Amino acid sequence: MVDPHAQHEHSQMMTNAHQSSHESHDHSQHAPTPGGHGGGGGHEGHSGHADHVGQFRRLFWVMLVLAVPVVAFSDMFAMILGYDLPDIAALEWVSPVLGTVMYLWGGRPFLTGAVDELRRRRPGMMLLIGLAITVAFIASLGASLGLLDHALDFWWELALLIVIMLLGHWIEMRSLAQSASALESLAALLPDEAERVDGDTVVTVAPSDLQRDDVVIVRPGARIPADGEVIEGTADVDESMITGESRPVTRGPGATVVAGTVATDTALRVRVTAVGDDTALAGIRRLVEEAQNSSSRAQRLADTAAAWLFWFALGAGVITALAWTFLGMPDDAVIRTVTVLVIACPHALGLAIPLVVSIATERAARGGVLVKDRLALESMRKVDTVLFDKTGTLTKGEPTVTSIRAAGDVDLEEDEILAIAAAVERDSEHPLARAIVGHAQRRGLTIPTATEFEASTAVGVTATVEGRSVSVGGPGMLDAHGVRGLTGLDDWERDGRIILHVVRDGVVVGALALADEIREESRHAIAALHGIGVQVVMITGDAEAVARSVAEELGVDRVYAGVRPEDKAAKVAELQGEKRTVAMVGDGVNDSPALARADVGIAIGAGTDVAIASAGVILASDDPRSVLSVIELSRSSYRKMTQNLWWAAGYNLLSVPLAAGVLAPIGFVLPMSIGALLMSASTVVVALNAQLLRRLDLSPEASAAAAFARGGRSEG
Repeated sequence: MVDPHAQHEHSQMMTNAHQSSHESHDHSQHAPTPGGHGGGGGHEGHSGHADHVGQFRRLFWVMLVLAVPVVAFSDMFAMILGYDLPDIAALEWVSPVLGTVMYLWGGRPFLTGAVDELRRRRPGMMLLIGLAITVAFIASLGASLGLLDHALDFWWELALLIVIMLLGHWIEMRSLAQSASALESLAALLPDEAERVDGDTVVTVAPSDLQRDDVVIVRPGARIPADGEVIEGTADVDESMITGESRPVTRGPGATVVAGTVATDTALRVRVTAVGDDTALAGIRRLVEEAQNSSSRAQRLADTAAAWLFWFALGAGVITALAWTFLGMPDDAVIRTVTVLVIACPHALGLAIPLVVSIATERAARGGVLVKDRLALESMRKVDTVLFDKTGTLTKGEPTVTSIRAAGDVDLEEDEILAIAAAVERDSEHPLARAIVGHAQRRGLTIPTATEFEASTAVGVTATVEGRSVSVGGPGMLDAHGVRGLTGLDDWERDGRIILHVVRDGVVVGALALADEIREESRHAIAALHGIGVQVVMITGDAEAVARSVAEELGVDRVYAGVRPEDKAAKVAELQGEKRTVAMVGDGVNDSPALARADVGIAIGAGTDVAIASAGVILASDDPRSVLSVIELSRSSYRKMTQNLWWAAGYNLLSVPLAAGVLAPIGFVLPMSIGALLMSASTVVVALNAQLLRRLDLSPEASAAAAFARGGRSEG
C-alpha cells in the first residue's frame, strides 16, 4: 500500500513605403533585416502589415483605373475584341503615356526589389518580375516610337501584368496583416481598467500598473487583467480566446486564471502572480511572432526553386532568341523572347509557401495551438509515434476517489464512510484531502462538523466527528492504532491505487481508493491516434502497477514506468533508434530534455509556462486531443504547400516552352496575351488556395472526429 500523504506526485532593408513593402513579401531571399530573421522577418512591426495593405490597396486601385484606358486604347487589344478605335491621333499616345506612368509608379515595388536582388547577387522572384515588366515596357515603347515591330506593342499586357501582380501582393499583404492581427487581438484581450483592492477601498488602475501580489476584483462579465490565483469566489471562466476550448471552466479558490479570460457569472478576487511580459498572453504573442519569423524546409525549397527558375527563364530566353534568329525570323525572335521573359514571372511561387505558413500559424493561434517552430509543424505530419507523459497530460495530475469499501462488520454505508472521512479532511490542504471532500460534495452528501483536527506527516489526520474520534490515513495510521487494514483489496493494490483507511474509535470502518484521475479526453485522443495509424506510448515516473493500470484503461500500446525526468530523453532516443518519428507530449517542465530530443516537442496545458524553450509546439489547453489538431494542421498545411508549389512551378515549366515556340512546327505558339493572363491568374489561384486553410476546424473535438473518419472507425 502507498503512503499517499508522503508520496503523492504533482506533478525588421528599405525606407521607402513601397520598398519596405517589397521587403515584407520578398520571402525568397531571407535577407536579414533589423527587425527580423528573414523569410518574413522584415515586417516592420504589426502596424507595418496594415500600412502595406493600405499601400498596395491604394496602388492597385490607382493602377486599375489607369489600366482601363491603357488597355481600351491599345490597337492589339481592340483587334482581339474586334472593335475600332476613333481616328484621333492623340489617342495613339494614351497607352504609351499612361503605360509609362504605370511602369514607373505601379512597377516600383518590383523594380526596387530587383535592384536589391542584383545588389545582393541573389536573383529571384523580384528580379524576374522586374525583368518581365521592363522587357515589356522597352518593347512597347520601342514599338510606339517606331523603333521596333508594331507586334511588340505590349502596353495592354504590361498594364494587366502590373495590375494583377499588385492584386497578388495585396492579397498576400492582407493575409499577413490578418496573421499579425491575431497577435494584436491577443493584446486587445486585456481590459482597459482593473479594480485593485487597496486596503478597504477599491482603486481603478490600468492593467500595466498592477504588481505581483496585488489583489484585484473581477466582476461578472469582466476580463481578468493579469495572471493570478483565485483567493475568493468561484466562477465559470471563458478561456476560449486563450485555449480554444468552447466551454467555460470552473475556477475557484486556489485555481490559476489567465489574463484576458472572462469571468462569466460570478465576481472573483484574484491575487496577481504575473504581469506584463511574464503573463501567458504575452508568452503566446511571443510564440506566434517567433513562428511567423522562423524559416522552414518548405520555404527554403521555394527559395531554391525561385533561384533556379530565374536561370531557367533567362536560359530559355537566350535559347529562344538564338533559335528563331537561326531560323531567319529575327522579328519573331524578339517577340518570342519577350514573351518568354514576360510570362516567366514566378510570383505565384513566391506566395506558395509564405501564405500557407502565415495563415496556418494564425489559424493555429486562434485554435489554441501555438506553433513556435515551423520545422516542428512540418515534421508533425510524419509522426508515427506519440509519447505521452502520464501525470498532468493523460491524467489530470490530481487524485480522485475511485472506490469506497465498508468493513463487513460495521453498520455503515459507503456514503456514510465518505461523509465522515470528508469531515475529518475538510480542514486539511493536502491534495488527497481535497479529493475526498470534493468527491463528497459532488455526490451531494451532508458533511458533518469536525473538531479537534490534528494532522501528522506520513501518518494521517484525526478529528472528532459527532462525538467520536475518526482518523483517515495510510499504513502509518493503521500502525499507530494497532489495527489491520481491510482484506480483499488486492485489486486496488494491483492497480497501484492510493489506499486510505477510515478508523472510528479504534475500529477500521472502511477504506477509500484514490488514483490520479484519467482525462476523459485522453481516451478519445488515443483511440483517434490509433485510427490514423499512430502508435501511442506512455512514460511516467510512477510504479509499474500504476502505469499498467492507466495504460490498460486507455489502450496505450507501450509503457515506460519508473522513469526519472532526466532519463526520459533516453527513452525518446530508444524509440527513434527503431526508425520511428516521435512526438513527445509533456508538461514542459520536467519533460524539457525529452521535448528537445523528440522530432516534435509538444508542451500541453501551457498556462503561465507558455514560453517553453524546449517545445516546438505549445498547446494552450490541456486537452490531449489537441495533438490531433497539430497533426491535422500539419497535414493540411503540407497539402496546400504542395498544391501551390506544383501549380506555380508547373505553370512556368509548361508555359515557357510553349511561349518559346516548341510547338511552332505544328502551328501552335502561345500568344503573349494568353500567357500573361494565365501567369497572373496563377498568382491569384495560389493566394486563394492558401486562404482555404482558414476553414480548418482545429477544435479538439473536430480534429479527433476527422481522425476517426480517416481511420474508418467510430468513436463509439
